Amino acid sequence: MDPEIVAAAQQGDALALDRLLDELAPYVRRLCARIVPAAADDAMQEALLAVFRDLPSLHAPEAIIPWVRSVSVRTAVRLARRHDAEFAADEVLVDRGVSSLEGLVDIDDVLARLPVHQRVVLVLRTREGLSEQQIATALGIPMGTVKSRLHRARAAFREEWES
Repeated sequence: MDPEIVAAAQQGDALALDRLLDELAPYVRRLCARIVPAAADDAMQEALLAVFRDLPSLHAPEAIIPWVRSVSVRTAVRLARRHDAEFAADEVLVDRGVSSLEGLVDIDDVLARLPVHQRVVLVLRTREGLSEQQIATALGIPMGTVKSRLHRARAAFREEWES
């Protein structure tokens, strides 16, 4: 991401802002889809709106990606918690009998069945490649909490995968 485009967008350049949001949208969508699959588009829109609203407060244009990641994760987690609470009875289940590839389980389907606090740390570690310290910073939680959540998330993932 070009820091000059970020700086121009921060100063009110509408074309730079459009370009910035267009470049960020696919990344934000993928990240949100991994955390809250059933409401990924809503999470992406809310995250990009927060980026638009708070962009002037970003002090280091070169740090746009970690900042956008944090904004997106917080937004997706908030929506996932709301979604999980609203639809707990309609939990997503893998229908293994529909496909000719019976027995094949999609990783994203397994992730979707994990509680949001486990899902988010697992996505950030395995899909985004963040270190435990980076996850702690992105989520605003202690590193010990990240480690315990990762441990529980991996165990829950294995259990869901095998079931």
